[in-house]
Amino acid sequence: MQTFMIPGTIFMSLLAGALFGVLRGLFLVVFNATAGASSCYFLSKLIGRPIVSWLWPEKLKYFQAEIAKRREKLLNYMLFLRITPTLPNLFINLASPIVDIPFHVFFLATVIGLIPASYITVRAGLALGDLKSVKDLYDFKTLSVLFLIGSVAIFPTLLRKKRVYE
Repeated sequence: MQTFMIPGTIFMSLLAGALFGVLRGLFLVVFNATAGASSCYFLSKLIGRPIVSWLWPEKLKYFQAEIAKRREKLLNYMLFLRITPTLPNLFINLASPIVDIPFHVFFLATVIGLIPASYITVRAGLALGDLKSVKDLYDFKTLSVLFLIGSVAIFPTLLRKKRVYE
């Protein structure tokens, strides 16, 4: 589902929690989501990059230059994007190879960054019978916790940036 950008992976995460419990379900969800995201990454690199290069070569060069400037902080940025629900994972999977995010950074950020949200979803799978809608999984408190975790991930980058200005 991740490879071909088919929506509905949240239901698979719920099902994994209901069928396999939290630990095994979490492992399965993170493993499969990372495998699917990696496949999407390579598919985008193969097909998406030539299309974007042809349609918007100037914009692509600009974004590639911006990524090159932040090469040593990419893992923190990618972790922030993965943990916080600011950008859809689909967009991250598609855009990363096009703007020259190295695969090892993408892979590591995906594995680590998917754990918090997957844990919440898999754990909710245990209480599947009590849920009234998918919106019950991501209430204000849960989203706040994800933003807090993402902020902790990007904090070292902001700290380094402040030191550069001083």
